[in-house]
Amino acid sequence: MGERRTLSTIHKDFKPDVFAEESRQLMAIFPEIQRNVAEITDAIDPVTTSSWITRSLEYNVPHGNKYRGILTVQAYKSLVASQNVTPEMIKLSYILGWCVEMLNSFFLIYDDLMDGSLKRRSRICWHNLQDVGVTAVNDVILLENMTYALLKKYFHKSQGYVKIMELFHETIYITACGQCMDVLNGRKSIMELTAEKYRVMTHNKTAFHTFYFPVAVAMQLAGVKDQQYFKQAHDIAMEFGYYFQVQNDYLDCYGKPEKSGKIGTDIENNKLSWLALECLRLANDDQKQIMKECYGKNDPQMVERVKQLYKDLKLTTLYVAYEEETYARIKTLIEKLSSCPFYEIYLQMLNKIHRRER
Repeated sequence: MGERRTLSTIHKDFKPDVFAEESRQLMAIFPEIQRNVAEITDAIDPVTTSSWITRSLEYNVPHGNKYRGILTVQAYKSLVASQNVTPEMIKLSYILGWCVEMLNSFFLIYDDLMDGSLKRRSRICWHNLQDVGVTAVNDVILLENMTYALLKKYFHKSQGYVKIMELFHETIYITACGQCMDVLNGRKSIMELTAEKYRVMTHNKTAFHTFYFPVAVAMQLAGVKDQQYFKQAHDIAMEFGYYFQVQNDYLDCYGKPEKSGKIGTDIENNKLSWLALECLRLANDDQKQIMKECYGKNDPQMVERVKQLYKDLKLTTLYVAYEEETYARIKTLIEKLSSCPFYEIYLQMLNKIHRRER
């Protein structure tokens, strides 16, 4: 009971509409992003390419939860003394937030391509549209490089421009490595995979670009020099990212498509997931044999056998306990950062993703 009171108290300490308000502010800037994308592309090809890129941008970028863009803006605001903040500087933080969101969107496009996903954010995946198909591969390149064009337009005079660009490139490489781990792990028997491989994959595929990159890039924009802040942000981001990926794995199997916005395929795609690892950890020899025979098979009956095994081992109950324990543990870790300017931002993010359904 004591722990439950502690958790509910935290939820009262932070306004629940912070993310909703920042999302509205971000959307207010999006038309300018669209105009700039069109203008930059018009100089190359005003007839065909410009309209295609504009369509791709509108379809793929602004429809998610915008956690990364919001985290960028909130981190920047927390780092810059309020008396020194100008409307122009705040606008730049929103522009940077959209650049972060564009980066995330092209990750999602190629992730959906590689996984053969059907839906994303309650919409048909871009590559599944009749007139898109494999053109989505080129669209990923266009979207990435349009991000660089926007960064150059808005930040080339900023003292942090080079560091910001370096962070974008580093984030792409690290995340692509994580994606490579995900794909290559999927080619192995689930019986060969380990919790350590899952941890490394998760840190690279999810944690770095979702929870470290937005704060780190905001620190570069704000001119932060203290490397201790970057280290603290990195360490807590790894904890967040693991937690977030476990949630993703659970929602892939048990989430409602009308809420999660996608149809789960982890079992048939032989994904290294938290549920599969926990299943193997708890399973007896007969149950492990079921996993060996059925996991990674694109057969509805075999998928159902795996899901029944998850049910038999009470993985839903295990997950609920894991989520509450992890929430409390990460909260304690964040409290140790109370001297950092982004302390409250991470608490707000923790409350936002706790018990999420999408």
